[in-house]
Amino acid sequence: MRTNFFRLRLFCCVLAVLMVVGLVINVTQVEYLDHETVSATFIDSSGQFVSSQALGASRNPYCGYERQTLSSRERMEEDALLAALQWQGPDVGLVPFVKSTSPSASYFVILNSAAFFKVGSQLEVLVHVQDFQRKPKKYGGDYLQARIHSPALQAGAVGRVVDYQNGFYKVFFTLLWPGRVKVSISLVHPSEGIRVLQHLQEEKPDRVYFKSLFRSGRISETTECNVCLPGSLPLCNFTDLYTGEPWFCFRPKKLPCSSRINHFKGGYLKGLLTASESAFFQSGVNIKVPINSSGPDWVTVIPSRIKETYNLEVSQASGTFPSGYYYKDQWRPRAFKMRQFNDPDNITECLQRKIVYLFGDSTIRQWFEYLTAFVPDLVEFNLGSPKNVGPFLAVDQKHNILLKYRCHGPPIRFTTVFSSELRYVANELRGIVGGKNTVVAIAVWSHFSTFPWEVYIRRLRNIRRAVVQLLDRSPKTVVVIRTANAQELGPEVSLFNSDWYNLQLDTILRRMFSGVGVYLVDAWEMTLAHYLPHKLHPDDVIVKNQLDMFLSFVCPSET
Repeated sequence: MRTNFFRLRLFCCVLAVLMVVGLVINVTQVEYLDHETVSATFIDSSGQFVSSQALGASRNPYCGYERQTLSSRERMEEDALLAALQWQGPDVGLVPFVKSTSPSASYFVILNSAAFFKVGSQLEVLVHVQDFQRKPKKYGGDYLQARIHSPALQAGAVGRVVDYQNGFYKVFFTLLWPGRVKVSISLVHPSEGIRVLQHLQEEKPDRVYFKSLFRSGRISETTECNVCLPGSLPLCNFTDLYTGEPWFCFRPKKLPCSSRINHFKGGYLKGLLTASESAFFQSGVNIKVPINSSGPDWVTVIPSRIKETYNLEVSQASGTFPSGYYYKDQWRPRAFKMRQFNDPDNITECLQRKIVYLFGDSTIRQWFEYLTAFVPDLVEFNLGSPKNVGPFLAVDQKHNILLKYRCHGPPIRFTTVFSSELRYVANELRGIVGGKNTVVAIAVWSHFSTFPWEVYIRRLRNIRRAVVQLLDRSPKTVVVIRTANAQELGPEVSLFNSDWYNLQLDTILRRMFSGVGVYLVDAWEMTLAHYLPHKLHPDDVIVKNQLDMFLSFVCPSET
């Protein structure tokens, strides 16, 4: 009896050991599939599965982004884009703070001053920069922002800055309305600060880091994630199958990669600058500080003709600079007639029987928030999504309007995004049928400011390909791109989201979507030209003008 009992216990123990061994083998195989299969294949632009080994892709595509496999046309485009972004900075060694650009010591002069100017005339301004010892600078590379404005008329427009690389800059303005027009010029960053920003982008692209939570039953682990993860630790490869967009997380110690449940911003690296470098980033000293004039800072402008209407929205080339201006707090594009949607009923009439897709970052989420707050019949449907993250949905059943917002895929610095909601814009566009009652708006820029430009170019290349395919199958679909915008800057924000970074992103976006058949909402000029302080999320009056422009593309003026 005792012998039989002993044999039974031995059998149970052996069976238990075999079950544990089988479980371990199964988990290991799942890990292998999670990591190896995803990295082995992706779907190219023609819809074919392609081996990453065949393309010569490295284990971390971002770390070897210069070895991306591109067609000859894509390579030529990328080279041209990178060449266009070359910032003409000083070819000098380390510069002490006292020899860096001082906005308080610098000045500007109106060159072609006259008793009066006519609407449409060009105004030229010369800027001479000096250091903190009040000695003239001998080189350029500073980042200046310039605008003309008439506070009493709530009017404003931006200027074009030309760097002569010798401490002198010339700013060109087009005078677009009559009255007393004032010139304002600010130093955003000195050239010495720009060099630091360039170094950070090249050497510290991981200065914003991300994390994901992995969970299975009662076991949970959090690991760091990014476009690229240095070192030799095991990785979970979440590279997108269709676009090839890379994303990696350090592999949890006890859980499979398939147990990832969310994505969130981990934080910002500290201690990025030396004491001498920090001196180039001081609020009220050399970050967005006005440069004073030497002499008058205003001119008088008179109408060019007796019956001048001051409304210059005539048909002009799409490359017109500036693209528009404010007058009485209303944005006036120079290339077409923009409608004003001042009543909710006007918006409802425009969007009736339409599906509107908003894809991108929080700057286009503002459009969703404005529309649902302003149009009473557009009721938000509670999807239980995290606040400020989405996805969001609003419906007007009476007028058959559907409004959707979804954030773009990583990198994205939101609080918490469920893994199932991490969607790439290009993939979402492939699922849209399109047609005359379909409207798509896209804003993808802010979360790419810390990465090398090639990362952003790759993302826009995928989006553009999907947009072209959408317009090919449904030419009447309206596609609108919202550009980047200026924002408030301090010493820390400058290292991650400087206007200088965003200017480069904006340049890339405009060039890559030129001639594609999309409409552009020029948020960059609309924030720079306005009298309100710059904000990442502009105030309602600016958002309202953006939406008026957007809706004018959807429902253009009959005239």
